[in-house]
Parts: sequence; C-alpha cells; structure tokens
Amino acid sequence: MKITLALFYFFYFALIGVYIIFMPKVLTDFHYSTFEVGLIYSSAPFMRFLLPFIFKHLIKLTKRVYLISLVLTFISTIIFLITIENFTLYIMASLLFGASMGISLPFVETISLARLSKREYGKVRLWGSLGFISIALWLGKVLSNSYEALYYLLTMALFTLIFGFFAVRFDNQKEESNSSSDNDKNFSLMKYWAFWISLFLMQLSFGGFYNFFTIYELEHGVSLELASWMWTFGVICEIFMLYFQGYFLEKNLLNIIKVSIFVTIVRWLLLYLYADSVTITFISQSLHAISFALYHTATITYIFSLYRQKKLAQQFVLGIGFGLGGSLGVLLSGEIYGEHLFLIEAIVALFSFIMILIHNRRVELKC
Repeated sequence: MKITLALFYFFYFALIGVYIIFMPKVLTDFHYSTFEVGLIYSSAPFMRFLLPFIFKHLIKLTKRVYLISLVLTFISTIIFLITIENFTLYIMASLLFGASMGISLPFVETISLARLSKREYGKVRLWGSLGFISIALWLGKVLSNSYEALYYLLTMALFTLIFGFFAVRFDNQKEESNSSSDNDKNFSLMKYWAFWISLFLMQLSFGGFYNFFTIYELEHGVSLELASWMWTFGVICEIFMLYFQGYFLEKNLLNIIKVSIFVTIVRWLLLYLYADSVTITFISQSLHAISFALYHTATITYIFSLYRQKKLAQQFVLGIGFGLGGSLGVLLSGEIYGEHLFLIEAIVALFSFIMILIHNRRVELKC
C-alpha cells in the first residue's frame, strides 16, 4: 500500500512539475501572449475551487468518479498535445485538466490519512516532493524542444493513471458511505468560517512567491542558476520536514497551524527586508519546511478530524486554498509586483494568522 501511494504522489506531482515549470515557456514558444498564459493558468485552479460545490450538491465522490477523473487527466494531456496551437481549445483542455486533477488528489489524500499513521503519512507524501524536484532537475537538463515537454506531460499523466488505479483498492468505502452518502449537502463552511478564510488568505499570500520569486531575485542581482538552487533548497527542506514531521502532528494541530502561519509572516518579511542578501534568502527558503510542508499536513489532518464528510472536506481544502487562493494570488501578485511585494504578502499572511486565532477562540467556546 505505501509503495503504491508513494508512486501515485511521485508521478502526480511530477505531472504538476511539468505543467507549472515548463509548460508556460512552451506556450510562449507557440506565440501565446502573457495575458493568454495568465488566463490559462488561472483557469485550472478556478476549476478546483468550483468542484467542491458541485460535489456538495450534485455528485458524490465515489471510486468510479475518481477513476474517471484519472482517465480524464490523461485525456486532457492528449488534448494539450493536439490543440497546442489553438488558444480556445487549449484553455478548454486546461479546464478539464484542472477539474480532473482536483478530484483525484483529495480522494487519495483521504485514503492516506485513513490508512497511514501520522508518522507514516509524511514519509509517503514526501515522494510527491521528490517527483516534483526530480522532473524539474531532469527536464532542466535534457529538454530540447517544446513538444518534448508535452510528451513528458502525457507520460506523467499515464503513470499517474496507472498508480492511481491501483491506489483505489485501499479506499475504505464503508467508512465513507456512513459519513457522506446523505450528509454532503449538510456540509457547512460557515460553522468554521474563520478557519476557511485563514486557509484562503494563507494561500493567497503565496501568490507572489510562486509566480515572481525568481524574477524578484534576478532583479536583486541573483543569477538564474543560483535562483534555481534556492528553489531546490526549499524543496529539500520540505522533504526533510515531511519525513520527520510525525512527532509534531501528534501535538495540538491548531497550534502547529498557528506557528506555521507566523513563520510564513517572518519568511515574507525576510524577503522584503533583505532582498539583496543571498544568505538571508536561503534562510527564508529553509522556512518552506514549516510554512508549506508542516502547514499543509497539519491542515489536511486537522480538517480530516473536523468533518465527517472527509473526501468532500479535502476537496474544499484544495478548492478554497490552492484553487481560489491560488487563482486570485496569481492575479493579485501581478498587480502589486514591485519592491513591496513581499511586505504586502506578509500583511496578507498576518490577516490569515488573525483568522486562525479567531477560529481557535470559537472552537474553545464551542461556537
């Protein structure tokens, strides 16, 4: 079971790596404007935001729907290859890609959280980070033309389909049927509204980092090669945390989330105050272990324990955080980019911290 789940994470996030790191450059090679690339890359996360509401009211996330999503992910990469020179058809394929990817990951995350201990989960989940960094380093060396990136995208989708198919065997259908068959429509975001706002703002604050960190560093005298090592160092720290985080996850999860958000505020302030310091920038990248890895795992584990409708809850984590937060983060960071980018991101993270304090207080009062 662990090997199957690990390989799913590896190829799923390798697929994400090709899509995020290399496909934007491919699109510009095919003469897409930056505006068109922006539309395409905001469409997929927006679909991840819409999906949980669709599943809340219209569809149940069953094994069959999950398997269909894996097939559609693979089909969408084929459509990418066929329609690469047609913007309208390509963005439709991107919508399909975003929707199908937004179904498969929450399903597998629920399996992992239900079947693995807190110490085991991180050691399995880190294979996703290994997949992401492996494809980044490999394609960075061997990629010679735009179509090769599309072939790699298709290949990673195929392996995601294969290992995702085997992973479905470990789903505990009985547990899920008791918890969500008739109750998804009663799923309440408002009951824990402050938590969901905090999650949204936390991911919103990452918009400038994901989209402009490299450009930001280049403008402060860092070479492209050194910037790539900064990215790599952050992922290495992330992997280290995922391997050893089991001890922390056995503590109070809300406290872990609060600490992670506070560390994120410090991280963005370091990038703002010491933009010209390579040493401080590497220190800020080391905090990725807490602000991303530990925060993400603590969040999905906390939500897993908070709601009975576990698959739907995981969809909302992906949809509200990486979907809505990620999509608006792309747009916001483009508007505010400049010397004060990470100061503004720190302020956004501060509001996320305030919201999680409000949520903690409401939980204590049992509101």
